[in-house]
Amino acid sequence: MFFIEAKRIAVVIFGSFLVALSLNFFLISANVYASGFSGAAQLVSSVLTDHLDITISTGILLLLFNIPVFILGWFKVGKGFTIYSMVSVACATLFLELLPVRSMSDDILLNAVFGGVLAGVGVGISLKLGASTGGMDIVAMILSRMQDKPIGVYFLLLNGVIIAFAGLLYEPENALYTIVALYVTTSVIDMIHTRHEKVTAMIITKQADDLQQAIHQKMVRGITILPARGAYSKEDKNMLYVVITRYELYDLERIINETDPHAFTNIVQTVGIFGFFRKEGETLS
Repeated sequence: MFFIEAKRIAVVIFGSFLVALSLNFFLISANVYASGFSGAAQLVSSVLTDHLDITISTGILLLLFNIPVFILGWFKVGKGFTIYSMVSVACATLFLELLPVRSMSDDILLNAVFGGVLAGVGVGISLKLGASTGGMDIVAMILSRMQDKPIGVYFLLLNGVIIAFAGLLYEPENALYTIVALYVTTSVIDMIHTRHEKVTAMIITKQADDLQQAIHQKMVRGITILPARGAYSKEDKNMLYVVITRYELYDLERIINETDPHAFTNIVQTVGIFGFFRKEGETLS
């Protein structure tokens, strides 16, 4: 369990580093804006510096913007997810303050593409392990749970405001390259985190009742319990069959390791489902 949590923290910190790297080395110098609250902080910092002669760094603004979202995420997404998101934002703020702002290329398109890829990888690997880089990740996660659609869709929609202001306050060309960066970011996020939105878990265990109760304490998903027998050992066991969304996969893995570390689990991609599949706010009947 300690190794899993340590791995999660390490990935969250690395994801924060990649987001900071994409901003300070590619996007800020090119006036191309990042995804989510990072882009919003970047845009506000530029406006304050260029139009009001007030200097507030992107990292500090990112931290301030996230405070109300953390409160929302604490109640709507989960305490564990929000705590790791806080760690992520704190690390991103630190890296943004420590890393120098420099231009890696004079080509604005290269800056948009490479900055978008780095940001997408940073956000995607964090989401894959059940954390986030804060801000719009949490908002998109809440909307994804409510509507049962890929998170990247909401990133693209919510980032429309950033694109509009980039075009109005600066050159329209900046808005176009911002669209490129955001498209690359959302595509990478969906590739890493939500390429297959739903997965099916088949869990072979001797502790079916305990495992079923543990799963239902964390998530409201229908579970089918089937009798199973080991072909070699001839032992009688049970198989729990459950369909979940990919963002619940980390929680399921943790529950299985805590309840029955000897369980055998097979995760398969789910192409489609028919019938009832619970969305946020609905209950099983």
